[in-house]
Amino acid sequence: MAEKISTWYATGRRKKATARVYLRPGTGRFLVNTRDLDDFFCRETDKMILQQPLVLTSNTESFDINVTVRGGGTTGQAGAIKHGISRALLKYNPELRPSLKEAGFLTRDARIKERKKYGQKGARARYQFSKR
Repeated sequence: MAEKISTWYATGRRKKATARVYLRPGTGRFLVNTRDLDDFFCRETDKMILQQPLVLTSNTESFDINVTVRGGGTTGQAGAIKHGISRALLKYNPELRPSLKEAGFLTRDARIKERKKYGQKGARARYQFSKR
């Protein structure tokens, strides 16, 4: 009978992006939508953002991470992955909760784009008023 490998799953969200994160014991391989991390994210800041929970908990080389992310832009997707990794690490080891919570990685950042209103230029911008 084959030995069952444990996998921890969590969902992370940021802006319009949703990330499904799978943690599996391994060597530190990072796949985003079946592509390597460096191929998927061009900006170093985005790569740094999503690795923050792993660096904080000293688990950069102990998991293989497989992520499926959709919606939003690259920065929103990086934030969603960070949120998902933090929640998956919590399922792996509940004792990591105080450090992850103190760093603010478990809180879902609920800020989203405000909608454009009718009769206006944008969400808050108005057309210029002319008295004459």
